[in-house]
Amino acid sequence: MNHKVRKIRKKLKSELDTDRYEHTLGVMYTASSLAMCHGEDIEKALLAGLLHDCAKCIPSETKIRLCDKYHLSISEVEMKNPSLLHAKLGAFLAARNYHVENREIVDAIACHTTGRPHMSRLDKILYIADYIEPGRRELPNMEDVREMAFQDLDECLYRILKDSLVYLNSRNLPLDPMTEKTYLYYKEKLGKES
Repeated sequence: MNHKVRKIRKKLKSELDTDRYEHTLGVMYTASSLAMCHGEDIEKALLAGLLHDCAKCIPSETKIRLCDKYHLSISEVEMKNPSLLHAKLGAFLAARNYHVENREIVDAIACHTTGRPHMSRLDKILYIADYIEPGRRELPNMEDVREMAFQDLDECLYRILKDSLVYLNSRNLPLDPMTEKTYLYYKEKLGKES
């Protein structure tokens, strides 16, 4: 493991709670495994996985204040549910505080909770790794999704998006419009009926 990754791990360990740090390591290793499988740059996947939740443990009011300070837009849904801000704020902090200069890594962190149409391979890997890492509680279809992740990123992404929308709707939880947009984009791209 290179020096930069080791240094970031040390800093993150002091900034995240134990469970979040364990999840972060799970995502980092899962993302690097997916990168090896799908021909993506392993170091980019490691860094994206390591930093994807770097803003997760920041209190909600502070997240809002930091977004204001750094001129990061806050949607109505995000204002009602500030935990959704951790992706865009995390992308900003990855660049600013952790000196990640690679745009692909920063972009992957920014869209790791909602996805987006036209995701890059690294975007998909991080999104999927966050969902399937070994420490995640077993969700319905998890076994299928984990298998799919190593076979077809688009199919796997679509399945996760579909399952997430069903879950959020069934519990009347706030839905970020970008998640729905992403789902509809991949539904059309893959020619899915429902």
